[in-house]
Amino acid sequence: MLKETLKWRIQYKPEEIRWEEIAREAETGKIYRANCTDKYGRTVLVMRPSCQNTKSTKGQIRFLVYCMENAILNLPAHQEQMVWLIDFHGFNLSHISVKVTRETAHVLQEHYPERLGLAILYNPPKFFEPFWKMVKPFLDPKTCNKVKFVYSDDGESKKVLEDVFDMEQLEVAFGGNSYSGFDFVKYAERMKEDDARFFGNTVSTTSPLMKDANSDSESSSDMEKTNRDCSEKRITDAPANKEDRPKA
Repeated sequence: MLKETLKWRIQYKPEEIRWEEIAREAETGKIYRANCTDKYGRTVLVMRPSCQNTKSTKGQIRFLVYCMENAILNLPAHQEQMVWLIDFHGFNLSHISVKVTRETAHVLQEHYPERLGLAILYNPPKFFEPFWKMVKPFLDPKTCNKVKFVYSDDGESKKVLEDVFDMEQLEVAFGGNSYSGFDFVKYAERMKEDDARFFGNTVSTTSPLMKDANSDSESSSDMEKTNRDCSEKRITDAPANKEDRPKA
């Protein structure tokens, strides 16, 4: 695995990806590094699959790699793992892509092993259960054990969040008390500052991978609609009905 990852890094050059290259993928806040860490100091990546705004698998994976690299660089010295908070608000069948899921699982398991400390699936809908069953064979059993299902109307499952996070710092969308949601302009500044801090003032030029990715991207009208939908501030999420839950 180490040899294959070294080959991959030489070819893919994840350390050369800069914010300017993947900024379009980030516009809706489908993946971003939270302002807070968990109680153990682990970096938190918030994921909102309903905010998907492109169709290019290559572009989406390259954006994911950028987010993973940035999350790792922001880990404290005593930590090697991160937390994923996956918000299923507004998620429907149109957001499911087996191809992207399979490619995502491959990149994460083969090139970022043991980087995931915990993945919290927040209010997944009923139809997610068959999809989860279909995805699980692609995942290592240890990875599956790190996945927790949490529902806003279930006191027992909410304890997962309370055990891991300072609720004063956690976003209200996840039952916390912080109103610091995603703001693209502010987040872009954070990422540019990180790029400069970790890599110096180097400017990325669009790679051949991104040129291919842009060729099959979504139309601008579709992207604008997704941007509008995902930019709406949610003070509280509608609670998921207990009968609509997949079994963890």
